[in-house]
Amino acid sequence: MKIVEALDAGIPGCELAAVSVRSRETAPERFAHLGRPVPVLAISELEPVADVVVECAPAALFRAIAEPVLRAGKMVVALSAGAILSNGDLVELARAAGGRIVVPTGALVGLDAVAAAAEGTIRSVRMVTRKPVRGLAGAPYLLEHGIRVEEITEPLMVFKGTARQAATGFPANLNVAVALSLAGIGPDRTELEIWADPALERNCHTIEVDADSARFSMSIENVPSENPKTGRITALSVIACLRKLAAPLRVGT
Repeated sequence: MKIVEALDAGIPGCELAAVSVRSRETAPERFAHLGRPVPVLAISELEPVADVVVECAPAALFRAIAEPVLRAGKMVVALSAGAILSNGDLVELARAAGGRIVVPTGALVGLDAVAAAAEGTIRSVRMVTRKPVRGLAGAPYLLEHGIRVEEITEPLMVFKGTARQAATGFPANLNVAVALSLAGIGPDRTELEIWADPALERNCHTIEVDADSARFSMSIENVPSENPKTGRITALSVIACLRKLAAPLRVGT
């Protein structure tokens, strides 16, 4: 909703053409406060009316949203970064058709630094994520391994592996890890730990990068949005990304 409201208020070079929501029946009430009426369309109807489509849906819908947009040579701003790994052919489709997939910085800091370091040699990237229990509950990996984070009373490491493995096991929770891997040394070399912590109120990420150009670490504590799996800063990151599209001054890569 934050992104819709920002577009309604005005972002230079952008105009809100349409939205698509899970429940079209409740849409009129949800968007009644906007300054201008906005068409509510099915996913399949978005491409003809938009040059840029912001994808912020469940990962299972990524392909249905992105493929027609990319095939038409247009841009997808993708929040489901993990879904890119299981739909790698869409990158080739974008290349062939002149489309673009843009992954915003989202809930992380320092992706510019990681991308710059990747122009040289990065030896290692390690990320540790600590989340409140409600931010991880229901993840497929936890269900598959019988891990009931709702019952823990102290911090518990629930996963250790690669960003690619996390994208499969935590499709709604760890898009940040995939974005980090795509900016750096790839999903199979980016190491990740995930902790559930009943004492936390924020989603916390710490990243350590060792490269031939620099060694650096970054930490961020994100305030969850109304969806506990996503931080408030994620929507703001998309808004910042959209502002850059037509900005006369662009800061950062």
